[in-house]
Amino acid sequence: MKAEQLHQLVWMSRPLMQAAEGCVEAGLAGTNLTVRMRAVLEILDKYGEQTVPELAARLEIQRQYVQIMCNETLASGFIEQRANPRHKRSPILALTDHGRALIQEIISKEMKIMEQMSEHLSGEDIATALRVVLAVADSLKKRTGERE
Repeated sequence: MKAEQLHQLVWMSRPLMQAAEGCVEAGLAGTNLTVRMRAVLEILDKYGEQTVPELAARLEIQRQYVQIMCNETLASGFIEQRANPRHKRSPILALTDHGRALIQEIISKEMKIMEQMSEHLSGEDIATALRVVLAVADSLKKRTGERE
């Protein structure tokens, strides 16, 4: 029974992410941001300036794909490129003032939605769900060699 429920939990991650992405996309209407550009802005807002390889590591996706995401975001003027004294061929990316204001406004709106959703869930249930999802993700990554 536990294994079946765990299997269902893992397979529900795709519809959960599709629903979350749809909600995020709806919240971006009128901003000229795509979901993937929003991801770049969020990481830069949360962790500060980063290189493409650093962003890729944080997003846990391939560097080449993150480069495409960053190119789109650079072209839109939400981030800027700076020289990297540690590595000439890997520039540092940072939020512009406009990009910072926009992502902070978006995250604020999203957190209001999370607050509304959390009204129907206990803090204990949320903490348990988070702990389980993190443990399952870590175990799956170990099995595929992503983490040692």
